[in-house]
Amino acid sequence: MTAVKIGMLVAVEMDAVFKEYGDSLTRIEKPGYEIYHYKVDDADIYALSSGAGEIAAAAGTQLLITEFQVDVIVNFGVVGGLTPEMGVTRTCVVEKVVHYDFDTSPVDHCEVGRYLDYPEVYIPATPELVEKALRIEPTLKKVACASGDKFIADPEKKRALHEQFGADICEMEAAAIVLTCNRNQVPCLLLKTVSDSIHGGAEEFNRALDETAGICLKITERIIREGL
Repeated sequence: MTAVKIGMLVAVEMDAVFKEYGDSLTRIEKPGYEIYHYKVDDADIYALSSGAGEIAAAAGTQLLITEFQVDVIVNFGVVGGLTPEMGVTRTCVVEKVVHYDFDTSPVDHCEVGRYLDYPEVYIPATPELVEKALRIEPTLKKVACASGDKFIADPEKKRALHEQFGADICEMEAAAIVLTCNRNQVPCLLLKTVSDSIHGGAEEFNRALDETAGICLKITERIIREGL
């Protein structure tokens, strides 16, 4: 049986991969990026740190798909919580994403965040992988993610994102990853751990980044080992 090839796209959480896998990583250089190869059981993992933001994440996702012909894209990372339930270290699986700062409404007469390829503002992740992750790790919460090129620290802005879009978490790469995967017909799975709560901001994020990224990577690895 051919080993599954997994493209792992991370934004700013690569230190968790270095800490967990260390000397087992093989560095692959591509223009503009460094990719690290390692194995989890029979799976070949190609981990790419894109940097923050939608443009960087879209480019990195496409590189993994085109250059390495990966079978699936997995994204793990840290996020902001938009509801009291989504406290620090809460880990979730993204069911759908809204690109909240994408807006063609003046010309297309559609909702803010809506891509006309889709019947609503939400861009769906791969349902089969979401359900598989929930079976393997029942503690995960299935969430809607608000994604845009802004670090949201203000509690009022976090509440507004939740009220407008019904989102549970916010971050800066998920819309690009899901949209790119869907257009390439490559399945994707996004696992996120909250690093800053609804009342938290940059200080809470910086304090919790290493711990929460490590938690998210360990859950990601378990899902890979048990059936991705």
